[in-house]
Amino acid sequence: MLARDFTEEQQMFRDAYRKFLAAEIVPHMERWREAGIVDREAFLKAGQQGFLMVWPEEQYGGMGDPDFRFEQIIIEETAYARAGDWYNSLHSRLVGPYLTRFGSEEQCRRFLPGCVSGETILAVAMTEPDAGSDLAGMRSTAVEADDHWVLNGSKTYISNGINADLVVVAVKTDPENNPHHMTLFLVERGMEGFERGRNLKKMGLKAQDTAELFFNNVKVPKANVLGEPGKGFIYLMQGLAEERLIGACGYLAAAQLSWDLTAEYVKERKAFGKPVAAFQNTQFKLAELRTELDIAQCYVDQCVRAFNNGALTAVDAAKAKLVTSELQVKAADEGVQMHGGAGFMDEYPISRQCTDAKISPIYAGTSEVMKIIISRDCLGESYSPFNTRNF
Repeated sequence: MLARDFTEEQQMFRDAYRKFLAAEIVPHMERWREAGIVDREAFLKAGQQGFLMVWPEEQYGGMGDPDFRFEQIIIEETAYARAGDWYNSLHSRLVGPYLTRFGSEEQCRRFLPGCVSGETILAVAMTEPDAGSDLAGMRSTAVEADDHWVLNGSKTYISNGINADLVVVAVKTDPENNPHHMTLFLVERGMEGFERGRNLKKMGLKAQDTAELFFNNVKVPKANVLGEPGKGFIYLMQGLAEERLIGACGYLAAAQLSWDLTAEYVKERKAFGKPVAAFQNTQFKLAELRTELDIAQCYVDQCVRAFNNGALTAVDAAKAKLVTSELQVKAADEGVQMHGGAGFMDEYPISRQCTDAKISPIYAGTSEVMKIIISRDCLGESYSPFNTRNF
């Protein structure tokens, strides 16, 4: 693989975070998978050692360094440690920036220190039983009343749904006149009428608590409105590039692990008196996959650079999300096939790599939705050809 671009400080950060995972996270993952939820202590320990939220300013407890490469390291190392179902980046980099990007100074002072320390666990609630990628189909509503808003509705498939102390909730606030008139609210644990349903059982990512949330006449103070009322849809769109980049980094790291697990296995496993790696089919399959992984890594790293420079578009991020999520599934599927019967056994890591991968082309926008977004761009009137010739 071509050399990657990380600073010396970031390489030291990677080594330190890798040791943290080995000592504090990996030994507990199996128990958390059986329980269907990660202990809150995991967030606290990560916060204590500066590995939970790097980017907030020092006044809130962070390092004050917005360079996305720190989060890229966290995502890659977490996936490679087979701890991806902790899904710490949902808290740290997907939901957390909503506070600084759209929140008031008072909201940042009130909530960010606890988020950085791990005392306040974050979640975002958009998906509903009848509204996934189509946010306009959302039915949850909020009505303004004196010094508060009254929320009603339900959300489903919410990651960190059980653990969350603070949930960014998107609801419609003028459903009769404008389906895109949405507002984001900061709903806190313990608010009357805010209830959690069951911890949903899933095919993979077993340790990630995923729940239904219910809002029954929840009175949310106006101080907990995130940004301006009615601009929630715009805010959600502004976060899409980062959300897709977070996903792409994780999908690709998981795919890299699947390749390594498979390469190691086929070198050791013998068939007809020789290692499986000695067969041309195995060599060609792994060579093809290795090439796809390396090329995808170059694109993702370039997207990270663009994001750091404020130049990553939602469309370019959609391309990264599309190709890496599909590649994660492919790498895991090929790995299971090359493991033979062993690949179907839970004791072999490749088995869980496969079940965990299945959700990646679905959540954070399905592959089909990514294709719609990309096609609208490349077939639209504003598209610039790769090369414009004058003859």
